[in-house]
Amino acid sequence: MARWEPNAPERLVQAALDLFEERGYDNTSVIDIAQRAGLGKTTFFRHFQDKREVLFGRGTMDGLLTEAIAAAPATATPLEAVAHALDAAGKDIFTPARRSFVTRRQAVIAANPELQEREALKNLGLIASIIEALEQRGVPALTARVAAELGSLAFTIAHERWTDADRDCDFGELTRQALDDVRTSTALC
Repeated sequence: MARWEPNAPERLVQAALDLFEERGYDNTSVIDIAQRAGLGKTTFFRHFQDKREVLFGRGTMDGLLTEAIAAAPATATPLEAVAHALDAAGKDIFTPARRSFVTRRQAVIAANPELQEREALKNLGLIASIIEALEQRGVPALTARVAAELGSLAFTIAHERWTDADRDCDFGELTRQALDDVRTSTALC
């Protein structure tokens, strides 16, 4: 086994995704993933708690969103600060080069209730991070919560549009469009 090759976490993620697609989530073990990646079980557990965590990263999105909210112009409304964060996610995470991986990952998650539950928990964590980042900007708690929830909804809509698109689309552009759609819809309520 090539234990000292670089990029062990990325190799484990790719191996897991391939195996989840081939065999299904329930029929894939940590040992299977480690072997496919050319690594040992110990290396797997050095990077991930369990096999479901391999598809959910390690907090990169939280940090990116909170940093982008903090960096938003001082004059930005709470929703504009959230839009600034979603733009940053589009530039750093949801790039054209990652679209195929993200689409495959989403299909695996959609096929498994345990992974759907983990995805929902991750999204709740992202909302909490956005709320905290907005409150650090001096946004009142209720306003921060509403902006975070609307931003999360816009993110979900944009993510669905991005993974379902037949062509490469700019994720940031899709989040702005989804945020505009959300604003329009809430005005009708």
